[in-house]
Amino acid sequence: MTFITRFAPSPTGPLHLGHAYSALLSHDMAMAQGGRFLLRIEDIDQSRARPQWESQIFEDLQWLGLSWPRPVMRQSDRLPRYGQILAQLRALGLTYPCGCKRADIEAAAGAPQEGVPQFGPDGRIYPGTCRQRPMTTASDRDVIRLDMEKAVKLARLHPFTETATPNAGQQPLDPDQLQRCVGDIVLARRNMGTSYHLSVVVDDADQGITHVTRGVDLFEATQIHVLLQILLDLPTPIYHHHALIRDQAGKRLAKRDDARAIAKYRSEGATPQDIRALVGLS
Repeated sequence: MTFITRFAPSPTGPLHLGHAYSALLSHDMAMAQGGRFLLRIEDIDQSRARPQWESQIFEDLQWLGLSWPRPVMRQSDRLPRYGQILAQLRALGLTYPCGCKRADIEAAAGAPQEGVPQFGPDGRIYPGTCRQRPMTTASDRDVIRLDMEKAVKLARLHPFTETATPNAGQQPLDPDQLQRCVGDIVLARRNMGTSYHLSVVVDDADQGITHVTRGVDLFEATQIHVLLQILLDLPTPIYHHHALIRDQAGKRLAKRDDARAIAKYRSEGATPQDIRALVGLS
């Protein structure tokens, strides 16, 4: 089996040191295994994606010494494919439309109950207000959600393999945790036709990704992705959730942290080896 991994940034701002670490680590792991490194542009949020940021991604990664096959996959080109997958989940009776706004969800959640989780990988856990709505009532003002209770009953759950410490080993999926701590995730957002969770699962499968290398901040979301892989009869990759690059105060870097942008280091005369040293890969 050929080792295939990917780096999948969103063109919504400048790449920073955390992105550099993830891309370099993914590329290094693939090269060490004689495998392939792919670049994918996750641009489903067209309200925030900008061509100049996509161009900057290419420039920064090339400057770092990375290479990848062309043309790259862009999620904005794949909406019909995501629509096919949504139709599969709908045919299984696992989807429903939801018109709740954030304020509605906050209000429906009510006063927190002791021992009952309030937040999961997607933020506030959805209380299921619209769960009984049939798909025939869906409109373009709705999001499409996964009925998690039905999903875990239908799926034959299996663990996924994690290779990064401290979580290395087989990671089981807990049906109760998926229902109580994750809830009915969004499969398609308003004006997008898809969501991160749906797109990343379909893209990884279609690109033959065998090893997913990404930040530990996405570790909890992996149970969602593995569940979708099982429901859709797609292969489950091996996962490596690496540590995050943080600033001096211990805060994780974000795209708004322009002081940590790769382009800024480049303009100040840094070399690709300097960047490797800064992220601990020298």
